[in-house]
Amino acid sequence: LSGCDSGFGQATARHLDIMGFQVFASVLDLQSPGAQELRQSCSPRLTLLQMDLTKTDDIQRVLQHIQAHTNSTGLWGLVNNAGFNDTIADAELSPLGKFRACMEVNFFGSLELTKGLLPLLRSAGGRIVTVSSPAGDMPFPCLAAYGASKAALSLLMDNFRSELQPWGIKVSLILPGYYKTGTTCDPTFWNLQKQQLLASLPQELLQAYGEDYVEEINQQFIQFMKVAVEDLSAVVNSITDGLLAANPAVRYYPGQGLGIMYFIHRYLPYFVRDLFLKGFFINPKLPQALRREHHNDAKK
Repeated sequence: LSGCDSGFGQATARHLDIMGFQVFASVLDLQSPGAQELRQSCSPRLTLLQMDLTKTDDIQRVLQHIQAHTNSTGLWGLVNNAGFNDTIADAELSPLGKFRACMEVNFFGSLELTKGLLPLLRSAGGRIVTVSSPAGDMPFPCLAAYGASKAALSLLMDNFRSELQPWGIKVSLILPGYYKTGTTCDPTFWNLQKQQLLASLPQELLQAYGEDYVEEINQQFIQFMKVAVEDLSAVVNSITDGLLAANPAVRYYPGQGLGIMYFIHRYLPYFVRDLFLKGFFINPKLPQALRREHHNDAKK
């Protein structure tokens, strides 16, 4: 189970431990408050492992540990939960490095971990449950870097689902709504990210969009995350069902409002979908250069 420092990973590790399973929970930092909390609240069965999904050495060390402890039994389940995003901005304003960082954790890290554990999963005819995001299915404003990595992850898991069927491995995707996890609802964190983004933007780009444009989308995002759900149980239950149900769903959608969102996405025209996502999530103001043109046209 990856990404157990906080959020879904931490709650799921605790839940599976209470159910009596042997859980291998990976954390970014063994001394983090989340890791300490798991140590205190879980049984000695739970094993905490340090792993940064961007580091092959970390992944290989975790693979060796799990292999050594499950070789005779095989591994029943893998939960790819670790996720990363630290940018709220248009694709043009998001530095290339931010796209790469999201892909490294959300896609390549999960791919490497999954491939490494497949021999153990095959011998047990086990399960793969992966936490993706609706942002990988539809173009949420200002989430291009995160959304693109989750889109790649969702498609990859669909491939695995199809290819691993003959081995008896069932693969499920979790696409949660808006939950309070880790730094997602911390205004201080997002304000710092915004300042770093503004400092890194080329002057010409900053002038075209305007500093107030970046300020506005970040304010809207912080406002939106205030309504994020604190009770993570719907997501934990979906992950557990994916691991244990005789016939798990291919996709789980824990969270409110996702039904209407997917209906609009699948059945209504593009412009309606875009309007809905802007109204629901972030609705950026006009970039500064376009505001000037608009003003000049009005003068004429």
